[in-house]
Amino acid sequence: MPVYLIKPLLFTLCLLPTALLGWQFYADELGANPIEALTRGTGEWTLRLLLITLLMTPLKRITGWYWPIRVRRMLGLFAFYYACVHLMTYLWLDQFFDWDEIWLDILDRPFITVGMLGFVLLVPLALTSNRYAVRRLARNWKRLHRLAYVIPPLGVLHFWWLVKADIREPAIYAVLLGALLAVRSPEIRRRAAGKTAQQPAG
Repeated sequence: MPVYLIKPLLFTLCLLPTALLGWQFYADELGANPIEALTRGTGEWTLRLLLITLLMTPLKRITGWYWPIRVRRMLGLFAFYYACVHLMTYLWLDQFFDWDEIWLDILDRPFITVGMLGFVLLVPLALTSNRYAVRRLARNWKRLHRLAYVIPPLGVLHFWWLVKADIREPAIYAVLLGALLAVRSPEIRRRAAGKTAQQPAG
């Protein structure tokens, strides 16, 4: 399928969870605690899209298709979008912008601390996901975007510490993340070795 057809298709698919969650919230179909369901739903879609974004490079290498690279940036921005909705749901609908209580939450609840750290690291990636930033930052752009390997583990840890007892879902995400990082580890090692070889001795 041509890229000009794949992009609008993926764009539409990435918006479907928003439409579904919005309708369920409006129709009061999110269960006894709709705020918690909405927060968890947007958080899970953030994590799913982060993992799908990581999948694009191995998919291109395995299949020889080029379109995964062309849509990778869009998928990453959608991950940031769902992270923003996830955070806003917490700040607005859960805490009502009570900044004192929010600050205490960040300090006292490790899963929120990790989640906030992941979001903060995601912000510069989203802000520099454009051609101007790629040209402006040059080699530093690639260094900055290596945070893409750090943020998904923080997301998995955030989810794991949130659920506490029933860890089946975050464990599935952890296994998928481990597989994706293992697939990419030879590439990461090659880049690190190349960088070391270029450095002058002594």
